[in-house]
Amino acid sequence: MDLKTNYLGLALKSPLVVSANPLSEDLNNLRKMEDSGAAAIVLYSLFEEQIKTEQMELYYHTEFHNEQFPESLSFFPEIETDYTGPEKYLEHIQAAKRALDIPVIASLNGSSLGGWTDFAKQIEQAGADALELNIYKIATDMTKSSAEIEQEYLDIVQAVKQAINIPVAVKISPFFSNMAYMAKQLEQAGADGLVLFNRFYQPDINIETLEVYPHVLLSTPQALRLPLRWIGILYGKLKADLAATSGIHQAEDVIKMLMVGASVTMMASALLKYGIDHLQTVQHDLITWMQEHEYESVSQMRGSMSQLKSGDDASFERAQYIRAVSSLPPEYR
Repeated sequence: MDLKTNYLGLALKSPLVVSANPLSEDLNNLRKMEDSGAAAIVLYSLFEEQIKTEQMELYYHTEFHNEQFPESLSFFPEIETDYTGPEKYLEHIQAAKRALDIPVIASLNGSSLGGWTDFAKQIEQAGADALELNIYKIATDMTKSSAEIEQEYLDIVQAVKQAINIPVAVKISPFFSNMAYMAKQLEQAGADGLVLFNRFYQPDINIETLEVYPHVLLSTPQALRLPLRWIGILYGKLKADLAATSGIHQAEDVIKMLMVGASVTMMASALLKYGIDHLQTVQHDLITWMQEHEYESVSQMRGSMSQLKSGDDASFERAQYIRAVSSLPPEYR
């Protein structure tokens, strides 16, 4: 059975890719992912804030003391430096490349144009095969238009692409006025691939302590509907590769995403929930299904149920909503 696929110019043995998650912080986990069938691994994300913290620390040690009288330094608090920073991330890339035979994709998570480009160069020099830009931006400025916000995304992509030679994928949210237009703009800005979609983790409130706190919920299979729709719409209309993420837990989910046009399918929540060995189950079930349905390769399957190939534009657009509402049982109407 031919499971081979291509993503970001990388030849992969299968469409099963591990997306950025805390499991990838451990080198032994990376080896286990490869042994379990992962075709590539996106490392855990380095955050823009971590890069800025290192820059502040450098200023503190090289400039801050020079501007003070020695006897007054004890009055100023030391900058906290206990964090997982950029240097450790670069070392982890190098260690992963030494330990693995599959591609290693680094991940940068941020929201503004700044120190990304310099660090992107260092990621390339550390040996990463590609870079995933996870642009995580909550737009709350009432004076800023949607066009301005979109331009910020494009500026980040252009700056990074100009700085490095390795492929760049952009992981984005679906919250654009015209997702199809934005996808095309990102491609023109230089994105080699689009990862659909980022999940914005929503805050929660502790009603006892009266605190706002992060409450991470793992994805469910139902979450795949949104990337499934948009990959199905975009397939064949972009040169950029399309990666599916969110809600991919079983082989059936992988098959659906491939059929609408994904080059790869990315998993994280399923591995956190079921363990890294779950990759073996997914790959086994994928091969079994392909054999039973007489598919010889992943490429034969890819895009077969996309909007482009189905000949039914309405199936991915408004008519599907009408059909869904009309299909509800009488007791729900």
